[in-house]
Amino acid sequence: MSTYTPISCSFYDELEALATKHQPCTLVYRTERDSPPITYQGVIADLFIKDKVEYLRLSDGFELRLDALLAVDNKELRDYC
Repeated sequence: MSTYTPISCSFYDELEALATKHQPCTLVYRTERDSPPITYQGVIADLFIKDKVEYLRLSDGFELRLDALLAVDNKELRDYC
């Protein structure tokens, strides 16, 4: 992925709530536009910005750009505006 596209503030709020609760969640994301979705489970430990791009970090160290997310715990990003 190249140019970062910020995600919905409402969806970001969902991610913050999960991070605050330290509860396991299921992430669905894509690494490339036409690639098949990937599922990953973990606990969100941190939400941060690096070089003007928003990321999440799971407790196991896995990091993901937020614009790669498709869904978290069956809540789809496309349903948020």
